[in-house]
Amino acid sequence: MNRRAFTFALGGAALVTPFSAHGQDTRSYRLGLLNPQGRSASNLVAFFDELHQLGFVEGQNLIVDGRGYAARTEQFPALAVDLVKAKVDAIVCSGPAATRAAQQATQTIPILTILDDIVAAGIVGSLARPGGNTTGISFLATELDGKRQEILMELLPGARRMAALVDANATAIQRIEALREATRARGVELARYVIDRPERIATAIEEAKRAGAAALNVLASPVLNARRMDIFDRTSALRLPAIYQWPESAEEGGLIAYGPRLSQIYRQIARQLGKILRGANPAEVPVEQPTVFELVVNTGVAKTMDFEVPASLVLRADKVIE
Repeated sequence: MNRRAFTFALGGAALVTPFSAHGQDTRSYRLGLLNPQGRSASNLVAFFDELHQLGFVEGQNLIVDGRGYAARTEQFPALAVDLVKAKVDAIVCSGPAATRAAQQATQTIPILTILDDIVAAGIVGSLARPGGNTTGISFLATELDGKRQEILMELLPGARRMAALVDANATAIQRIEALREATRARGVELARYVIDRPERIATAIEEAKRAGAAALNVLASPVLNARRMDIFDRTSALRLPAIYQWPESAEEGGLIAYGPRLSQIYRQIARQLGKILRGANPAEVPVEQPTVFELVVNTGVAKTMDFEVPASLVLRADKVIE
């Protein structure tokens, strides 16, 4: 099936053009990152590929301070301070913990973030005019976590107990309670399993299975995404159907996923970064949001779990992996 194109609410802003259109730009730019994933992650590969197309070439005119790769949540504050001391030209963050650490470390160096609801989190003042030194991508995880729960209930229409895997540093308790209430209104109890460190992930999944959960909603989280392979392995071994936030997850070994493509979001934030490195004020660079989402179903994974995906979901899917 053809994948739908991913479009962006750019507010009419022009994309950054390559260096050739800017004459003799011989400056080198220093970039810092705060990300739970390593440099080889596919979304970061897409990010640097987009920067390359824009004329920012790592090892030539782009110097990347790599100390923030594959960082743990508790490391973010110290790493952010180190990046500021290194006088980076911008800091690119993933998730609320990294973003708040960067904001506490600097009020002047531009910060770009990939976050759930960037306004509700108090990171920026508004989408159109963020103010301060922070802008980025707000990917609507609050709404999408609920949509994924609806898909999960369609996946198992007879289930009366499900579980949500929650990152303590990424999802507010009130949001979890709202999701549980909405699920309960549909006749399904949703138990929450809160992860405060990555080592707890496998144990939490096993606890959910023992408690009788018929399925698992892996809520939006940079840490849970970074450890998705562990989640694939454990849920598959336990034959516990699970849904994920990024379409790439179903392509990599998850059962089903719904949301915008993470690789495209990283390309999107690379274009924002390009504008800022060339002089745009982050206070005036609008926060962007995805507008097109994909449902991807991996029927091959379903077969290994002896699980049959309802035909209605297979027919609706933008992509089916056999």
